[in-house]
Amino acid sequence: MGASSATGSALIRRLATLGKPSRALTRDPGSLRARLSPSTLRWTDIQAADVTDPAALRAAFTDARQLFLTMTNGPRQVELESRCIDIAASAGIEHIVKLSAPAAEPGSPVGISRWHHAIEDHLRTSRVEHTILRPYAFMQKLLTLAPAIAAQSVFTGSMGTAACNYIDCRDIGDVAAAILTRPELTGRAYTLTGPEAITHPELAARLTRLLGRPVRYLDLPPTVFRDSLIREARMPLWLAEHVMEIQQLAVTRPERPTGTVARLLGKDARSLDDFLRENLESFLSH
Repeated sequence: MGASSATGSALIRRLATLGKPSRALTRDPGSLRARLSPSTLRWTDIQAADVTDPAALRAAFTDARQLFLTMTNGPRQVELESRCIDIAASAGIEHIVKLSAPAAEPGSPVGISRWHHAIEDHLRTSRVEHTILRPYAFMQKLLTLAPAIAAQSVFTGSMGTAACNYIDCRDIGDVAAAILTRPELTGRAYTLTGPEAITHPELAARLTRLLGRPVRYLDLPPTVFRDSLIREARMPLWLAEHVMEIQQLAVTRPERPTGTVARLLGKDARSLDDFLRENLESFLSH
């Protein structure tokens, strides 16, 4: 569920590499099909399904044994993911791998993490075997900074000198594939990070070296940063609040790499430097 997302599509590709068939559920099958290689499509059954359509979900879950559940964050998330879990349970799904969030606690300072805690709670009461993945910040989200860096050589935030655990979505997909194909890994909660935590000033320094021109990080007070996201990035209030809260979480709870990805996969997680080099064109001025 959520096959068109960065993590969902990474999982589909990894399962295909392993020769494991999967059913990819998305609201836009044509778009997903166009993004996948012929070798991946050979192992992937792409179906149209929307979490707001219970009948479509029941049909999509027919004859499936396991569900990877990821959804775009949003105000209806608890309602919709809980509904998806209930339908999966009634359809005979035996194991659910849920993509959650750091600090998924009832009293979390991050609103969306409180939503994920509520969904995890619902999953526990469903009595379906389940595994929880709690990744930190996606490296792919850094690409949202690229237009400002390309045009003005600057990006903003409100983390000060706090370090952030970035992880490549492809590593999350690889971990999910391992859990879905190795029963001995199921039934736990895994906190996932990349191999290092770095600060925004350090990120600016690395981009400076890679681009060959100065890149600056401008630190803003949290509410000023939130308001700039609403005004300049056109974010809805709930999403701007989330971005502000997740950055403040790094300030109040220092982040450190967990090493979980390397332990589960037997290889190091992808590095931030490699990700930046791979996507360098996005940060160049045109």
